[in-house]
Amino acid sequence: MPKTIFIGSDHAGLELKAGLAAHVAAAGHTVVDLGPSEAKSVDYPDFAKAVCAKVLETPGSAGILVCGTGIGMSMAANRIPGIRAALCVNEYLARMTRLHNDANVLCLGERVIGQGLAASIADVFLDTAFEGGRHQRRVDMIETCCPALDA
Repeated sequence: MPKTIFIGSDHAGLELKAGLAAHVAAAGHTVVDLGPSEAKSVDYPDFAKAVCAKVLETPGSAGILVCGTGIGMSMAANRIPGIRAALCVNEYLARMTRLHNDANVLCLGERVIGQGLAASIADVFLDTAFEGGRHQRRVDMIETCCPALDA
């Protein structure tokens, strides 16, 4: 089912982000690129925050964040209540994080994976529905286990 995908990167993820944006749009999704648009050095937390804010504002949407390794983006995104960001390096991880964790943001590393694998990971992430059931209780626990984030 087509959905709105908010995508962002830092300077180290710019090329992978561009390729993913085109791939995801070609698959029928609406892609909103929140930057950056040039390769000058930027701070990845700013782009993680922008993408995550849009995901939280837009029911049924998802986010894709790209930096050099994907680690910084996933760390920044997961500081935002309501975001469940997953760093995936293969299709299995993308499938499982959607099935069991209801992840709403996919994080990828341009220096870690190539365009073809990134596109395949994104396809699986965007096409896999949350399984719910026993996993819902655990997702709910994630949202309540860190009260310091609510401050």
